[in-house]
Amino acid sequence: MQFIDRADIQVAAGNGGDGMVAFRREKYVPAGGPSGGTGGRGGSVFLVAVESLQTLLDFQYNRIFKAEDGKRGAPKNMTGASGDDRTIEVPCGTVVYDAETQAILADLVAPGQTVCVAKGGKGGLGNKCFLTNSNRAPDYALPGKEGEHKFLRLELKLLAEVGIIGLPNAGKSTLISALSAARPKIADYPFTTLIPNLGVVRKPSGDGTVFADIPGLISGAHEGAGLGYEFLRHIERTRLLLHLIDITDEDPIADYVTIQEELKAYGRGLAQRPQILAFNKVDAVDLEDEEIGKAIARLKEISGAPVLVISAVSRVGLDELMQQVWQKLDEMNEKEAEAHSSEVRVL
Repeated sequence: MQFIDRADIQVAAGNGGDGMVAFRREKYVPAGGPSGGTGGRGGSVFLVAVESLQTLLDFQYNRIFKAEDGKRGAPKNMTGASGDDRTIEVPCGTVVYDAETQAILADLVAPGQTVCVAKGGKGGLGNKCFLTNSNRAPDYALPGKEGEHKFLRLELKLLAEVGIIGLPNAGKSTLISALSAARPKIADYPFTTLIPNLGVVRKPSGDGTVFADIPGLISGAHEGAGLGYEFLRHIERTRLLLHLIDITDEDPIADYVTIQEELKAYGRGLAQRPQILAFNKVDAVDLEDEEIGKAIARLKEISGAPVLVISAVSRVGLDELMQQVWQKLDEMNEKEAEAHSSEVRVL
Protein backbone atom coordinates (compact mmCIF):
# COMPACT_ATOMS: atom_id res chain seq x y z
CA MET A 1 0.00 0.00 0.00
CA GLN A 2 1.36 3.40 -1.00
CA PHE A 3 1.63 5.81 1.93
CA ILE A 4 0.23 9.26 1.13
CA ASP A 5 -0.05 11.73 4.00
CA ARG A 6 -1.04 14.92 2.17
CA ALA A 7 -3.77 15.66 -0.35
CA ASP A 8 -5.58 18.64 -1.87
CA ILE A 9 -9.28 18.24 -2.61
CA GLN A 10 -12.21 20.33 -3.74
CA VAL A 11 -15.62 20.10 -2.08
CA ALA A 12 -18.88 21.61 -3.25
CA ALA A 13 -22.15 21.52 -1.35
CA GLY A 14 -25.42 21.24 -3.24
CA ASN A 15 -27.33 24.31 -4.32
CA GLY A 16 -30.75 24.95 -2.86
CA GLY A 17 -33.72 24.27 -5.11
CA ASP A 18 -35.58 27.19 -6.66
CA GLY A 19 -38.89 28.31 -5.28
CA MET A 20 -41.91 27.84 -7.53
CA VAL A 21 -44.55 30.19 -8.83
CA ALA A 22 -47.93 28.44 -8.91
CA PHE A 23 -51.59 29.24 -8.25
CA ARG A 24 -54.47 27.07 -7.14
CA ARG A 25 -56.83 26.46 -10.02
CA GLU A 26 -59.43 24.10 -8.65
CA LYS A 27 -63.01 24.02 -9.81
CA TYR A 28 -64.73 24.95 -6.56
CA VAL A 29 -61.95 27.12 -5.06
CA PRO A 30 -62.46 30.64 -6.40
CA ALA A 31 -59.45 32.93 -6.09
CA GLY A 32 -57.35 30.05 -4.80
CA GLY A 33 -54.25 32.19 -4.49
CA PRO A 34 -50.56 31.36 -4.71
CA SER A 35 -49.45 27.79 -3.99
CA GLY A 36 -45.82 27.62 -5.09
CA GLY A 37 -43.64 25.59 -2.73
CA THR A 38 -40.17 26.33 -1.39
CA GLY A 39 -37.13 24.65 -2.91
CA GLY A 40 -35.31 21.87 -1.07
CA ARG A 41 -32.07 22.34 0.86
CA GLY A 42 -28.85 21.44 -0.92
CA GLY A 43 -26.80 18.56 0.47
CA SER A 44 -23.77 19.30 2.68
CA VAL A 45 -20.31 17.74 2.56
CA PHE A 46 -18.98 16.01 5.68
CA LEU A 47 -15.63 14.46 6.60
CA VAL A 48 -15.65 11.53 9.02
CA ALA A 49 -12.67 9.79 10.63
CA VAL A 50 -12.53 5.99 10.32
CA GLU A 51 -10.09 3.40 11.64
CA SER A 52 -10.10 1.32 8.46
CA LEU A 53 -8.00 3.86 6.52
CA GLN A 54 -4.28 4.44 7.12
CA THR A 55 -3.39 6.71 4.21
CA LEU A 56 -4.80 9.47 1.99
CA LEU A 57 -4.08 7.43 -1.12
CA ASP A 58 -7.71 7.51 -2.34
CA PHE A 59 -7.53 11.28 -2.74
CA GLN A 60 -4.75 10.97 -5.30
CA TYR A 61 -7.30 9.71 -7.82
CA ASN A 62 -10.51 11.42 -6.73
CA ARG A 63 -10.13 15.07 -5.76
CA ILE A 64 -13.58 16.59 -6.39
CA PHE A 65 -16.52 15.81 -4.12
CA LYS A 66 -19.99 17.28 -4.63
CA ALA A 67 -23.22 16.89 -2.74
CA GLU A 68 -26.61 16.70 -4.44
CA ASP A 69 -28.61 19.84 -5.28
CA GLY A 70 -31.98 20.43 -3.70
CA LYS A 71 -35.07 19.92 -5.83
CA ARG A 72 -37.34 22.69 -7.05
CA GLY A 73 -40.49 23.53 -5.10
CA ALA A 74 -43.77 22.08 -6.38
CA PRO A 75 -47.39 23.22 -6.69
CA LYS A 76 -49.87 22.80 -3.84
CA ASN A 77 -47.32 24.32 -1.41
CA MET A 78 -45.07 21.27 -1.61
CA THR A 79 -41.45 21.76 -0.61
CA GLY A 80 -38.83 20.31 -2.93
CA ALA A 81 -36.79 17.30 -1.79
CA SER A 82 -33.52 18.05 -0.02
CA GLY A 83 -30.31 16.99 -1.72
CA ASP A 84 -28.39 14.03 -0.32
CA ASP A 85 -25.37 14.85 1.82
CA ARG A 86 -21.90 13.67 0.79
CA THR A 87 -19.81 11.93 3.44
CA ILE A 88 -16.07 11.45 2.85
CA GLU A 89 -14.09 8.98 4.94
CA VAL A 90 -10.58 9.97 6.07
CA PRO A 91 -8.03 8.25 8.35
CA CYS A 92 -8.00 9.06 12.05
CA GLY A 93 -5.39 11.75 12.64
CA THR A 94 -6.33 13.87 9.60
CA VAL A 95 -6.01 17.64 9.96
CA VAL A 96 -8.28 19.63 7.64
CA TYR A 97 -7.11 23.04 6.40
CA ASP A 98 -8.79 25.67 4.27
CA ALA A 99 -6.29 25.78 1.39
CA GLU A 100 -6.97 29.47 0.70
CA THR A 101 -6.85 30.91 4.24
CA GLN A 102 -4.64 28.17 5.80
CA ALA A 103 -7.08 28.05 8.72
CA ILE A 104 -7.52 24.72 10.51
CA LEU A 105 -11.12 23.59 10.08
CA ALA A 106 -10.89 20.36 12.04
CA ASP A 107 -8.53 17.84 13.62
CA LEU A 108 -10.18 14.45 13.24
CA VAL A 109 -8.62 12.17 15.83
CA ALA A 110 -11.32 9.89 17.23
CA PRO A 111 -13.17 7.29 15.11
CA GLY A 112 -16.54 8.62 14.06
CA GLN A 113 -15.55 12.25 14.59
CA THR A 114 -17.33 14.29 11.92
CA VAL A 115 -17.11 17.84 10.59
CA CYS A 116 -19.18 19.70 8.01
CA VAL A 117 -16.75 21.32 5.56
CA ALA A 118 -19.29 22.71 3.08
CA LYS A 119 -22.84 23.63 3.97
CA GLY A 120 -25.66 23.15 1.49
CA GLY A 121 -27.58 26.16 0.16
CA LYS A 122 -31.05 26.99 1.39
CA GLY A 123 -34.00 26.49 -0.88
CA GLY A 124 -35.60 29.51 -2.50
CA LEU A 125 -38.99 30.67 -1.25
CA GLY A 126 -42.05 29.91 -3.36
CA ASN A 127 -44.58 32.60 -4.21
CA LYS A 128 -46.87 31.36 -1.41
CA CYS A 129 -44.40 32.93 1.05
CA PHE A 130 -44.94 36.40 -0.41
CA LEU A 131 -48.70 36.49 0.05
CA THR A 132 -49.76 39.69 1.88
CA ASN A 133 -52.93 41.73 2.27
CA SER A 134 -51.67 44.19 -0.29
CA ASN A 135 -50.37 41.55 -2.70
CA ARG A 136 -52.87 38.74 -3.06
CA ALA A 137 -51.30 37.20 -6.16
CA PRO A 138 -47.48 37.39 -6.01
CA ASP A 139 -46.05 36.14 -9.29
CA TYR A 140 -42.45 35.71 -8.26
CA ALA A 141 -40.29 33.31 -6.23
CA LEU A 142 -36.68 33.22 -5.10
CA PRO A 143 -33.92 31.08 -6.55
CA GLY A 144 -32.11 28.65 -4.27
CA LYS A 145 -28.88 29.78 -2.64
CA GLU A 146 -25.58 28.35 -3.79
CA GLY A 147 -23.88 25.76 -1.60
CA GLU A 148 -20.46 26.42 -0.15
CA HIS A 149 -17.45 25.64 -2.33
CA LYS A 150 -14.04 25.13 -0.77
CA PHE A 151 -10.53 23.98 -1.54
CA LEU A 152 -9.17 21.85 1.29
CA ARG A 153 -5.76 20.52 2.24
CA LEU A 154 -5.69 17.26 4.16
CA GLU A 155 -2.66 16.31 6.23
CA LEU A 156 -2.35 13.00 8.02
CA LYS A 157 -0.49 12.88 11.33
CA LEU A 158 -0.09 9.33 12.52
CA LEU A 159 -1.63 8.39 15.84
CA ALA A 160 0.97 6.58 17.93
CA GLU A 161 1.88 6.71 21.60
CA VAL A 162 5.58 6.03 21.04
CA GLY A 163 7.65 7.45 18.19
CA ILE A 164 11.01 5.87 17.35
CA ILE A 165 13.41 8.55 16.10
CA GLY A 166 17.07 8.76 15.16
CA LEU A 167 19.44 9.33 12.27
CA PRO A 168 19.20 7.13 9.17
CA ASN A 169 20.44 3.58 9.74
CA ALA A 170 20.16 3.86 13.54
CA GLY A 171 18.16 0.61 13.60
CA LYS A 172 14.64 1.99 14.02
CA SER A 173 13.01 -0.40 11.56
CA THR A 174 14.86 -3.36 13.05
CA LEU A 175 13.61 -2.39 16.50
CA ILE A 176 9.95 -2.06 15.54
CA SER A 177 10.13 -5.40 13.71
CA ALA A 178 11.61 -6.99 16.84
CA LEU A 179 8.91 -5.54 19.10
CA SER A 180 5.85 -5.98 16.90
CA ALA A 181 4.46 -7.80 13.89
CA ALA A 182 5.41 -4.91 11.59
CA ARG A 183 7.75 -5.90 8.77
CA PRO A 184 9.30 -2.75 7.32
CA LYS A 185 12.05 -2.83 4.72
CA ILE A 186 15.45 -3.29 6.40
CA ALA A 187 18.84 -2.88 4.71
CA ASP A 188 22.39 -1.81 5.57
CA TYR A 189 22.20 1.60 3.90
CA PRO A 190 20.68 4.95 4.99
CA PHE A 191 17.15 6.04 4.10
CA THR A 192 15.89 2.48 3.75
CA THR A 193 12.63 3.60 5.38
CA LEU A 194 10.82 6.04 3.13
CA ILE A 195 7.46 5.99 4.92
CA PRO A 196 6.44 5.83 8.61
CA ASN A 197 5.76 2.30 9.80
CA LEU A 198 3.27 1.46 12.53
CA GLY A 199 3.47 -1.54 14.82
CA VAL A 200 1.31 -2.64 17.75
CA VAL A 201 3.37 -3.70 20.79
CA ARG A 202 1.60 -5.69 23.49
CA LYS A 203 1.84 -4.59 27.11
CA PRO A 204 2.15 -7.19 29.87
CA SER A 205 -1.53 -6.53 30.61
CA GLY A 206 -2.39 -7.55 27.06
CA ASP A 207 -3.34 -4.08 25.81
CA GLY A 208 -1.77 -2.88 22.58
CA THR A 209 0.28 0.29 22.20
CA VAL A 210 1.04 1.76 18.78
CA PHE A 211 4.70 2.47 17.97
CA ALA A 212 5.72 4.54 14.93
CA ASP A 213 9.04 4.15 13.14
CA ILE A 214 9.71 7.66 11.81
CA PRO A 215 11.96 7.85 8.71
CA GLY A 216 15.49 9.04 9.43
CA LEU A 217 16.07 12.68 10.20
CA ILE A 218 19.22 14.55 9.19
CA SER A 219 20.68 17.97 9.87
CA GLY A 220 18.44 20.59 8.28
CA ALA A 221 15.37 18.36 8.29
CA HIS A 222 13.18 21.15 9.67
CA GLU A 223 14.05 23.18 6.56
CA GLY A 224 13.23 20.36 4.16
CA ALA A 225 16.53 18.48 3.97
CA GLY A 226 16.29 14.75 3.40
CA LEU A 227 13.02 13.08 4.37
CA GLY A 228 12.70 14.65 7.78
CA TYR A 229 10.44 17.63 7.18
CA GLU A 230 7.81 15.47 5.50
CA PHE A 231 7.57 13.23 8.57
CA LEU A 232 8.42 15.46 11.53
CA ARG A 233 4.74 16.28 11.81
CA HIS A 234 3.98 12.62 12.54
CA ILE A 235 5.98 12.93 15.77
CA GLU A 236 3.55 15.64 16.95
CA ARG A 237 0.96 13.00 17.82
CA THR A 238 3.30 10.84 19.89
CA ARG A 239 3.39 11.07 23.67
CA LEU A 240 6.81 9.51 24.15
CA LEU A 241 9.92 9.50 21.95
CA LEU A 242 12.28 6.54 21.82
CA HIS A 243 15.57 8.01 20.58
CA LEU A 244 17.92 5.44 19.03
CA ILE A 245 21.60 6.27 18.56
CA ASP A 246 24.00 4.09 16.58
CA ILE A 247 26.83 3.29 18.98
CA THR A 248 29.03 2.15 16.09
CA ASP A 249 28.93 5.59 14.48
CA GLU A 250 32.03 7.77 14.42
CA ASP A 251 30.57 10.39 16.79
CA PRO A 252 27.35 9.15 18.45
CA ILE A 253 27.16 12.19 20.73
CA ALA A 254 27.04 14.48 17.70
CA ASP A 255 24.24 12.30 16.32
CA TYR A 256 22.23 12.86 19.50
CA VAL A 257 22.82 16.62 19.37
CA THR A 258 21.78 16.76 15.70
CA ILE A 259 18.39 15.18 16.38
CA GLN A 260 17.78 17.38 19.43
CA GLU A 261 18.53 20.51 17.42
CA GLU A 262 16.12 19.43 14.67
CA LEU A 263 13.33 18.81 17.18
CA LYS A 264 13.94 22.20 18.74
CA ALA A 265 14.08 23.99 15.38
CA TYR A 266 10.84 22.35 14.22
CA GLY A 267 9.08 23.55 17.36
CA ARG A 268 5.54 22.53 18.34
CA GLY A 269 6.86 21.24 21.66
CA LEU A 270 8.80 18.30 20.21
CA ALA A 271 12.02 19.17 22.06
CA GLN A 272 10.10 19.04 25.36
CA ARG A 273 8.50 15.68 24.60
CA PRO A 274 9.60 12.95 27.08
CA GLN A 275 12.37 10.80 25.64
CA ILE A 276 14.02 7.47 26.36
CA LEU A 277 17.60 7.28 25.09
CA ALA A 278 19.15 4.05 23.87
CA PHE A 279 22.46 3.19 22.23
CA ASN A 280 21.70 0.55 19.59
CA LYS A 281 23.90 -2.09 17.91
CA VAL A 282 25.87 -2.94 21.06
CA ASP A 283 26.32 -6.44 19.63
CA ALA A 284 28.81 -4.92 17.19
CA VAL A 285 31.10 -3.30 19.80
CA ASP A 286 33.01 -4.19 22.94
CA LEU A 287 31.26 -2.55 25.87
CA GLU A 288 34.50 -2.80 27.83
CA ASP A 289 36.15 -0.48 25.31
CA GLU A 290 37.19 2.79 26.94
CA GLU A 291 35.81 4.96 24.12
CA ILE A 292 32.42 3.28 24.29
CA GLY A 293 32.29 3.83 28.04
CA LYS A 294 33.17 7.49 27.58
CA ALA A 295 30.42 7.93 24.98
CA ILE A 296 27.80 6.43 27.30
CA ALA A 297 28.94 8.58 30.23
CA ARG A 298 29.03 11.70 28.05
CA LEU A 299 25.49 11.15 26.77
CA LYS A 300 24.21 10.70 30.33
CA GLU A 301 25.93 13.94 31.28
CA ILE A 302 24.58 16.15 28.49
CA SER A 303 21.07 14.64 28.47
CA GLY A 304 20.63 14.34 32.22
CA ALA A 305 18.74 11.11 31.65
CA PRO A 306 19.48 7.37 31.90
CA VAL A 307 20.94 5.78 28.77
CA LEU A 308 20.11 2.20 27.80
CA VAL A 309 22.30 -0.05 25.69
CA ILE A 310 20.45 -2.43 23.39
CA SER A 311 20.73 -4.52 20.26
CA ALA A 312 17.58 -4.78 18.20
CA VAL A 313 19.14 -7.56 16.13
CA SER A 314 20.19 -9.85 19.02
CA ARG A 315 17.40 -8.53 21.32
CA VAL A 316 19.89 -7.55 24.00
CA GLY A 317 18.38 -5.12 26.51
CA LEU A 318 14.91 -5.04 24.91
CA ASP A 319 13.17 -6.27 28.07
CA GLU A 320 14.68 -3.43 30.09
CA LEU A 321 13.85 -0.98 27.32
CA MET A 322 10.18 -1.98 27.30
CA GLN A 323 10.00 -1.81 31.09
CA GLN A 324 11.20 1.80 30.82
CA VAL A 325 8.61 2.55 28.12
CA TRP A 326 5.69 1.08 30.08
CA GLN A 327 6.81 2.78 33.28
CA LYS A 328 7.10 6.14 31.55
CA LEU A 329 3.70 5.83 29.90
CA ASP A 330 2.10 4.84 33.23
CA GLU A 331 3.65 7.89 34.91
CA MET A 332 2.33 10.14 32.14
CA ASN A 333 -1.14 8.61 32.44
CA GLU A 334 -1.16 9.22 36.20
CA LYS A 335 -0.13 12.86 35.74
CA GLU A 336 -2.80 13.41 33.10
CA ALA A 337 -5.43 11.82 35.33
CA GLU A 338 -4.42 14.05 38.26
CA ALA A 339 -4.48 17.14 36.06
CA HIS A 340 -7.94 16.20 34.76
CA SER A 341 -9.32 15.60 38.25
CA SER A 342 -7.97 18.95 39.45
CA GLU A 343 -9.62 20.70 36.52
CA VAL A 344 -12.94 19.03 37.36
CA ARG A 345 -12.68 20.18 40.98
CA VAL A 346 -12.01 23.77 39.90
CA LEU A 347 -15.04 23.75 37.62
